[in-house]
Order: sequence, then structure tokens, then C-alpha cells
Amino acid sequence: MLISLSLWVANPDTRLSAYALIIAGLMSIARLSRWRGLRTHAEPLLWILHLGYAWVAIGLSLLGISALLPAAVPYSAGLHALSAGAIGTMTLAVMTRATRGHTGRSLTADPRTVAIYVLITLAAVLRVAAPFFPNVYVVLLMSSGASWIGAFSLFVACYGCPFRKFHPAWIRS
Repeated sequence: MLISLSLWVANPDTRLSAYALIIAGLMSIARLSRWRGLRTHAEPLLWILHLGYAWVAIGLSLLGISALLPAAVPYSAGLHALSAGAIGTMTLAVMTRATRGHTGRSLTADPRTVAIYVLITLAAVLRVAAPFFPNVYVVLLMSSGASWIGAFSLFVACYGCPFRKFHPAWIRS
């Protein structure tokens, strides 16, 4: 992965960096498959980490394919899989788990936490899909942004206020 990303930074449009990115994406998928993510389906605090890493593999692959087939795969799809997908998902995944652990809450996701994960995943999927559908690009982009804002706003509402007595009843756990 380090080699492929270094090649991409140095020469993003070369066949060498494209193939290196695709290989890194495939190797990341192989690594992820060994983690047995399907066994984590019962606990969202775990499966969201697997999903966040899957966005890395998807992003690397899309970047590589976009360099080889720019008419078929927009360059921005790979960038947004890495940013909105991997970074957004992993940020919320780690923040929710760490906050639950450091505040003495159980290390299981409640329905609000699952809603955060659904919203960030929806935001990433819509953002990656948007350039593939130019006729509804703006609608997908705005929907992605709304989902992104919703995910982080819900996180702040559920986890951000240290003064729990000021939380509305629907936020208290």
C-alpha cells in the first residue's frame, strides 16, 4: 500500500501507479477477508471498523481503475471512497467506541450509534456514486452532504455533551 500510494503521489496517471493501486486494493480485500468480518455482524462497534477498512480497498481500486479507464471510472470516485468512506467511517467508528469505553458505557452499539453508522455509510455511498450519475449528480451530492452532517451531528448530540442533564430525553442513555 505504501509503495502504491507513493507512486500515485509522484505520478498519479501512470500505468505503473494504476496497477500498483489495484494490486494494493486487492491485497487489502484479501487481508480484510482473513479478519472474518461476517462474524462481527451482531456487534456494530466491530463491523463498522471492517467497513471502514473496506473503503480503503475500494478507494485504492477505484483510483487505479480510474487511471486506466478514466471514461468509465471518475477519478473523484476513488478519492471520495478514501475520504468520505474510509476516513469518515473510521473517524466515527473510533470516536464512538473510544467515547463509550472512556465514559464507562457498555461496549455495544445502541440504536443511535447504529444510526450514526448508517448515515455515514449512506453519505459515503452517495458521494462515491454521484460522479457515475451526472443526471442526478447534484441530488446525490446534496443527499450525501446531508447524511454526512446528520452522522456527525448525531454523534455530537449523543456523545459530545459532558453535561448529560442538559441532553434531551431522547439522547440520554
